[in-house]
Amino acid sequence: MGLRGSSSVEYLTSSERTEMALKYCQSHKCHTYDTKDRKRGSKGNRVNQTRRRSNFYYGGGNFCSMNCFEDWANDFMDRAIDNVSGRLHEPITLTEENAWKKIRRYNWNSGSYSFNYFWRNMATDREIPITEEEYNNQSQPSL
Repeated sequence: MGLRGSSSVEYLTSSERTEMALKYCQSHKCHTYDTKDRKRGSKGNRVNQTRRRSNFYYGGGNFCSMNCFEDWANDFMDRAIDNVSGRLHEPITLTEENAWKKIRRYNWNSGSYSFNYFWRNMATDREIPITEEEYNNQSQPSL
């Protein structure tokens, strides 16, 4: 890290802040799209480069556009499903036993708000009120 000034406090230089804050689009074809913001280099020696941004809004924050996300998905989605989560070969069924979901409901009343916390069975619509602490700590309802 670059130090500036006479104090012992460490400060990031502008280039170090930029390196930390920006990330690249994860598409292997991002550089093939011909847009002004992908152009790098001087006139007569220009090249396209993968986009670099502080935030991306597609594909879980990994892609700069739907085109880039779709390029990646078309080439790699089958491999990701097979190797990460596993491909389904039969339907997953929602039963009364596995249908519990933690819910936090926002309530607005006369200029103030509060939250209600509960477990809700998505198959039977049964609700079990819980405290905020239980909401934060429980992974399954106590039946």
